[in-house]
Amino acid sequence: MITTKKEKKRRSVPRELIYEMRYGSPIYYRDYDKVLAGEKSLEEVMGSSKLQALLIWIILKYLAKKLNHERYEVLTNEAGFQWAPRTWRNLDIAVFDKRNLLKEGIDDKYAKTPPEVVIEIDTKADLRKYSGEMLSYMKEKINDLLNAGVKKVIWYTTDDKKVMVATKKEKWFISDWDEDVEIIDNLKFNLAKLLTEEGIKI
Repeated sequence: MITTKKEKKRRSVPRELIYEMRYGSPIYYRDYDKVLAGEKSLEEVMGSSKLQALLIWIILKYLAKKLNHERYEVLTNEAGFQWAPRTWRNLDIAVFDKRNLLKEGIDDKYAKTPPEVVIEIDTKADLRKYSGEMLSYMKEKINDLLNAGVKKVIWYTTDDKKVMVATKKEKWFISDWDEDVEIIDNLKFNLAKLLTEEGIKI
């Protein structure tokens, strides 16, 4: 049997360095090759930056106060969502219909129930297979999530302070952080305003 270069590469990269999997095609953590070369530790490439972690925390605090917790459950910490064999995506913040999530059952597996809303902050993915373009990766992941049953994806990027909002039935739009964004059930969120209230300048 002839082994292709692609198969050899896949075998040589430890599973811990796979950030996501798309129909059997791995998406590695950014700088995974530096881990293989001994220049960085696994924890360095898997960890969140202070900025990413802070923004996730601010959004979570808002959801903890405002979201209807009788109807919805929030998962975070790169929650895994698997909708097809050898396919999963990591989610920064995922808002689930509580009844559907509990019906699936709470265990140590990735969720198969599509979240109602996914909120992302940047990414830890290696973007070289996307010609280094963040937008190309974002579009692919968003389309995957919407086609898998997610109703809305909200994606904040920190380099340009933009937010992209995507749904299956409406046109996607990109705006600034000071835009009011509806999360779910008329619950709106303004990242720039919350940062100001927290006394944080970015």
